[in-house]
Amino acid sequence: MEYIFSYGTLQKDNVQLDSFGRLLNGKKDLITGYKLKKIEIKDLTVINSSKERFHPILIFSGDLSDEVKGTVYEISSAELLKADDYEVDDYKRVETILKSGKKSWVYISKSKSI
Repeated sequence: MEYIFSYGTLQKDNVQLDSFGRLLNGKKDLITGYKLKKIEIKDLTVINSSKERFHPILIFSGDLSDEVKGTVYEISSAELLKADDYEVDDYKRVETILKSGKKSWVYISKSKSI
């Protein structure tokens, strides 16, 4: 099994159903060293699923006092690839350690300046 940390639209029931065909079970957690920004999504499939044109995106700050709330979900390796398909090219998947100590994948900004 894999873990994925969501701070945005992957927490929405309709996005989970569209992406994974099921609702995910998760626990609240935090990621440190990042700040939230918003980006405009242009992929109509993603917009239709999330019902939002602007999505949050994590920008690395390196400051451990910066915390972003979200939910960590246990998913299969196949579902992790489905999450990759959902996220647009502005994001990249990296492995991190959450505030709880759990090792998890998270999608962050590919760009250092947004």
